[in-house]
Amino acid sequence: MGVDVFLLIAAGALAGGFANGLAGFGTGLFALGWWLAAMPPIDAVVTVVIMSLIGGLQGLYAVRNAIEFRDQVRFLVPASIGIVIGYLCLELINIILLKLLVAGLLIMFGGFFAFRKKLPNLKKRYFAVDVLVGFIGGLSGMMTGMSGVILTMGCSLYAWTKAQRRALVQPFNMVVLGTVLILMAWRGLLAPHIWLTVAIAFPFSIIGTQSGIFAFRRLSDHHFQRLLIWLIFLSGLVLAGREISARL
Repeated sequence: MGVDVFLLIAAGALAGGFANGLAGFGTGLFALGWWLAAMPPIDAVVTVVIMSLIGGLQGLYAVRNAIEFRDQVRFLVPASIGIVIGYLCLELINIILLKLLVAGLLIMFGGFFAFRKKLPNLKKRYFAVDVLVGFIGGLSGMMTGMSGVILTMGCSLYAWTKAQRRALVQPFNMVVLGTVLILMAWRGLLAPHIWLTVAIAFPFSIIGTQSGIFAFRRLSDHHFQRLLIWLIFLSGLVLAGREISARL
C-alpha cells in the first residue's frame, strides 16, 4: 500500500467520522469520495458501512439517555421491510439513478429551508409519514449505504431538541447498517483485505468522530437544526457531484 492510498483512507476517515460525530449521519457522503480514489467501489462501500457503525457507537453513547424505544420501533419495522426489498432488488434497480434521485431530493429540501430565516416548526406527527420515512431509510441503507439522511430530513422539520433528533437518527442508523453489514457478510463481501483498510481508518475515524461529538455538545438546539438543514443541502450537492463527475 502506497503513501497516497494511506493518506486517502485517513482523510476519508477523518471527514466521515467528523460528520457522523456532529450530526449522527454522513460517514458515506463525506468519506466515500476519498475512499473511491483509494480502493474498488465495493470495498469502499463495505468500509463505509463498517466505519459508520464504529462512529455510530460513539454517538449512540453520547445520547443514550434520550433514546425512546417506541419511536425506534415506529421507524425500524418499516425499515426492515425496505431492507429486505432492497436486498432482493439489488440486481434490478439502477443504483446510479437512485442516488441521483436522492441527491435531487436533498438539494431541493435543504436548499428550500437553508436560505429561509424561519426554520420549520411542526408540532403534530403523522404515523403514515413516519412509516414511509422508515421504509425509505431501510431501502436506501441497503442499496446506497445512506440510511440516516432521509430520517434526518424528517427530524429537521420538528421543533425538537438536538438530543431528540440525534437519539432518533443514531440508533436507527446503527440497526439498519448493522443489518446491511450482516447481509454483506452473507454475500461474501467482507474480504480479508477489508480489515486492513478498517485498521488504517480506525484511529482517524475515532479522532474525527470525537471532534464532531465535541462540536455537537456545544451547539444550541436552534443552531443544530440549522446545521442539519445545511448538511442535508451539502450532502445532496456532494452526492450529485460525485455521481455526475464519475460519469464524465
